[in-house]
Amino acid sequence: MDHADRAPETAQTLDRGLRLLYLVAEAPGGLTVTEAASRLGVGRAVVYRLVGALVEHSMVRRDGRGRLRLGAGLLHLANRAQPLLADAARPPLRRLAEAVGATAHLTIAEGGEAVALAVVEPSWTAFHVAYRAGSRHPLDRGAAGRAILGGRQGDASVVTTSGELQPGAYGVAAPVLGLEGLEASVGVVALSPLDSDLVGPQVVSAAAAVAEALS
Repeated sequence: MDHADRAPETAQTLDRGLRLLYLVAEAPGGLTVTEAASRLGVGRAVVYRLVGALVEHSMVRRDGRGRLRLGAGLLHLANRAQPLLADAARPPLRRLAEAVGATAHLTIAEGGEAVALAVVEPSWTAFHVAYRAGSRHPLDRGAAGRAILGGRQGDASVVTTSGELQPGAYGVAAPVLGLEGLEASVGVVALSPLDSDLVGPQVVSAAAAVAEALS
């Protein structure tokens, strides 16, 4: 087999390996080899070969029940990448926080959870919501997670919520669209109701600025 013959085969193996990583990442309870083979449309032997390479590089691990889960190597890469994403997003978040007078955040999807990747608090308000970067909550609760779910369907609508994550807290968020492989939203959270007609366009504009900064 010459180099030209090997290239398509190598590309197919890489594609399958990456697809397997996505499948494992989207399975909070882990994934069996049989389930992975079914979803990839390949035989179990193919999955075993892919898993062997991914385990060797610590991208995937097997838990006590033999289910496939993300490995420390992939988490290490993610931990290195996330600060870079957060740094790029902070200028638009700062402008949003100062304009609205509310805590602004960039939230990403990890499995079935929404994770606050970057948080910027306004500098001029007497009181505002203290929101910690790294905070997690289900995707179907809170404006940030709901906006991400809407973005999956191509819905760019602004989402507003009241008291879903914390009593007395109000959220407005919009999805960050156009970034392949990254599901995210930009939003603000405040201690008093927010005028969605006024704040919504500002959040959408910030989400677009974040998308541009990360593209």
